Amino acid sequence: MSADMRTSRAKVRGLGSAKSGTEHFISQRISAIGLVFLTPFFIVPFVVALGQPWGEVISIYKSPMNAIIAALFLLAVFHHLKLGLQTVIEDYVHSPAWRTGSLLAVNLVATGLGFAAAFSVAMIAFSV
Repeated sequence: MSADMRTSRAKVRGLGSAKSGTEHFISQRISAIGLVFLTPFFIVPFVVALGQPWGEVISIYKSPMNAIIAALFLLAVFHHLKLGLQTVIEDYVHSPAWRTGSLLAVNLVATGLGFAAAFSVAMIAFSV
């Protein structure tokens, strides 16, 4: 018989010792499901735009639907990347200093790249 060391509140909320593992797991799965649905809608205009003159590419992504899907797809990709790398770092980097630095770097890079990608799509979509 093992003693349950969690408080009554933690038992009700279903939180383990890490306090956020379930939330992180669910967030990663939701972003993966979102990517499954967004990927075909992102890939089709992207493939059509490949090899086209710049004016054609602009006209493809001037469509609000294509621009919104591209921005959502890219933001979801970088969010999912951040969650996955965070899991790997937490599992395999054992030095507290390296873990903290790596997590900070991943958060900054993934967030920065996500915003840069969304900004790039917006610049194309709103170009004259």
